[in-house]
Amino acid sequence: MNGYAQLVVKDGSTYVRVIPPTDGGKKQDMTVLTDYLERNQLTEYGVKDISVLCEKSDGETLVKVGPAPFRPYDEQIDIDISMDKMLVFCTFFPPSEGGNVLSEEEIITHLNQNKVVNGVDKEGLEKFLSNREYNKSFVIAKGQPPRHGKDGKVEYFFNTSLSTKPKKNEDGTVNYHDLNTVSIVQKGQKLAERIPADLGDPGVDVFGNEVKPRNVKEAVLSYANNITLSEDGNAIFSDVTGHATLTQGKVFVSDVLDIPADVDTSTGDIDYEGAVLVHGNVKSGFKVRAKGDVVVEGVVEGAEVISEGQIVIKRGIHGMNKGVLDAKGNILCKFVENAQVISGGYLETEGIMHSKVSATTNIIVHGKKAMIAGGVVRAGALVEVDNLGSEMGATTVVEVGVDPKKKARFLEVKEAIAAKKKEIEAMKPILQNFSEKMAAGVPIPEDKMQYVQKLSVAFKTTQTQIKSLSEEYDALNAEIATGKDAKVKVTKDVYAGVTITISDVSLTTKSTRSFCQFVREAGEVAVKNL
Repeated sequence: MNGYAQLVVKDGSTYVRVIPPTDGGKKQDMTVLTDYLERNQLTEYGVKDISVLCEKSDGETLVKVGPAPFRPYDEQIDIDISMDKMLVFCTFFPPSEGGNVLSEEEIITHLNQNKVVNGVDKEGLEKFLSNREYNKSFVIAKGQPPRHGKDGKVEYFFNTSLSTKPKKNEDGTVNYHDLNTVSIVQKGQKLAERIPADLGDPGVDVFGNEVKPRNVKEAVLSYANNITLSEDGNAIFSDVTGHATLTQGKVFVSDVLDIPADVDTSTGDIDYEGAVLVHGNVKSGFKVRAKGDVVVEGVVEGAEVISEGQIVIKRGIHGMNKGVLDAKGNILCKFVENAQVISGGYLETEGIMHSKVSATTNIIVHGKKAMIAGGVVRAGALVEVDNLGSEMGATTVVEVGVDPKKKARFLEVKEAIAAKKKEIEAMKPILQNFSEKMAAGVPIPEDKMQYVQKLSVAFKTTQTQIKSLSEEYDALNAEIATGKDAKVKVTKDVYAGVTITISDVSLTTKSTRSFCQFVREAGEVAVKNL
């Protein structure tokens, strides 16, 4: 039991004594005691005397605190309500000799006077009434928290992943004849189903006010042509047998455009809403542009192949310094020579020679004579290659990690957020002051009212700006974290003269090394054995 203070009335004065704690209980807190005395208008004491009394806690020592009252002091209650208004804590103070204790009805009346009208905890109240412990906090009322719901979601019934890996041959090369990178759907097949949001249930705080659950978002089924929506609006089905893709939350189904031979003067440029399959080559000077995946069975010459899905070039690209492969998804290509390649996912190939190549995630170069020689190769997370550079000394640059420009933007956003938060803090007291005056019925001059209205609009605008900047900050922060862990792995040989950049630090190799990886450590590029 905690120690506690009790008022004693005798000889025309009021005294206080402190009962010692038992069984490891806490001593009487001096601040709590002085607050209690002042609440009862008992101020004729020395702070030092009260401090010594709390420390001594012998139950015998008396300290005079004021004159005797007209009648003995009754048991008293101190109420504390949690910030979320869901819990009411009560601390009780004992009566003086001859004083009355509080009944259950009196305690409830006291709660009601403090506007606590909901959730009185009979069990907690009975616990105190059956064993009156003082200077201890009891939970006397509990609100009903809201049951928070869940956002709606869309469940898809086809392969939506853009990271499907191709099969490998026994020698480790990519099997370009047996690829499983296109999501084929049949006519009438269910493509997706919308699961409605769970709105949750409201709660009630101890004041009887409704507490709303968190807002939830309804999921939206977004789709294009060749798709039918069910009668209840919660499912979509394919109208055709073809190829399904999920692009920025929208489902597309298209028949695959089949080019039986080359893309050349007999076909002209190709611009198609779905997927494209070219059985021959893509000749120099022509373009293939598709919303879906592009598969070329032959060679891409000095041509452009642009896809919002994946690109598969089974026999590689001879770019002639003008060929381009540009995909929002992954790129699989037998080899890359004198070309520009841009992958929104990963790139997998058996060789890169004198080309400008970039991938959002990884660049993997493995095969019988796999190498990166000449040109510039950039990846967000990893470049993994058998041989890097060449004995002939071709200028080769490999970069992984975060673009320094994005890091500078990260610092700008961080400073902008801090500045906006200072603006918010400066506006808060002004708006609070006017709010209190208006609530009290104090008349506000017209010019002041206009100023407050403008300030309120500025406050909301600044909050919106902080939210937008914070989202950008989180995205950049995640990207920077990824950049620090980026690496270059060489499974065979790396030759002299190769420049390797990780995030914002660089190293140029001075000699040939084997079976190693390059990582960023202590602000520089370090070389480690595999």
